[in-house]
Amino acid sequence: METGEQVVSSSVSKADIRQNVWDFMEANNLADFPRPVHHRIPNFKGSFKMGCSIEAWGVFDKAREVKVDPDKPLEGIRLAALQARKTLLVPTPRLRTGLFNRIVPPPGATKEMLRKCATSQGVRDYSVPVGLDAKVQVDLVVVGSVAVSERGWRIGKGEGYADMEYAMMVSMGAVKEDTVVVTAVHDCQVVDIPEALLADHDLTVDYILTPTRTIKTGCKRPKPQGILWHKISPETLAKIPVLKNLLYREKQEGKEVTLKEEKSRSPTRVQAAKPERARPQGEPQQMLERSSPDKADQKRSSCATVYVGNISHGIRVSELKEALRERHASPMRLTWQGGRHQAFLTYNDQCTADAAIEALQGLSLKGHPLRVEPARNQS
Repeated sequence: METGEQVVSSSVSKADIRQNVWDFMEANNLADFPRPVHHRIPNFKGSFKMGCSIEAWGVFDKAREVKVDPDKPLEGIRLAALQARKTLLVPTPRLRTGLFNRIVPPPGATKEMLRKCATSQGVRDYSVPVGLDAKVQVDLVVVGSVAVSERGWRIGKGEGYADMEYAMMVSMGAVKEDTVVVTAVHDCQVVDIPEALLADHDLTVDYILTPTRTIKTGCKRPKPQGILWHKISPETLAKIPVLKNLLYREKQEGKEVTLKEEKSRSPTRVQAAKPERARPQGEPQQMLERSSPDKADQKRSSCATVYVGNISHGIRVSELKEALRERHASPMRLTWQGGRHQAFLTYNDQCTADAAIEALQGLSLKGHPLRVEPARNQS
């Protein structure tokens, strides 16, 4: 196995290619901390120096908003973006709390401080979340890879986050057809990848940066055009809250969405309810009074209710409705209890309610932060 482009058998799988690259890099000591490189985006030797040198590359120079993955080998590129005073967006780890964070160095930050901001710890300490309604227009996307071919076909570490992030950026309008996608790897990570291994959700790259060369792939294979909901399982939806927001938006636009089959079950519509958690506050009286087992009650049983508390005196229901519309969280029914400083929002299903809760986090009316959470009893 040479340190240049590798040739692999057409019968191999993505897992085989990953394993070959990881094994070769370990055996030839081609990576820095963290080691071993297995199950990681390898932090190849020379990655930081190569990343910092990206400032001289014309494609990078023209970009104003840059999205760079949080992987260790991309730290130099993140630093270069900060030094060039570009808007630097970094995905939240495993998309647990949202899609992007924008790195905001302290005023008058020195080069050493900027370097700290470019690290994984700096990303946590010097960043602010970017909401789905933010006017983001990414010019350059930089992703980590385990392997990539000169034709632009990429293999990550197998978790699919880079592919998902790009699809979500398409959904929120943050990327366009001319947005450039780049990966940075060691020369030994440039391998031959059979096209048969690629799926419609796989992200391809336009450029490959290595310590010795810049490869323009000329890739014509279409990039993901949005979220492929039929490949998203209910389990994945539960793990990635921002997906629920995007799902809710697409439902509001009237799109039919079917989730991936859950193990041996039939395809799961977005109306499928999820288990709810116990909540501390009271219930809307109207939900407790209904007990007749007719068809209307059965329909209501699939609905989900959201509690909104801490509504200050003087707030009108029209003001709450307007805030809900602005955050794309209008309910099927709103029960107003202004005298008790609370309201209840009823949605068609638990999934839609969860998405609304995420969208309403941090909402304030007339300077008073609202408390938004699932209602205690969903019967």
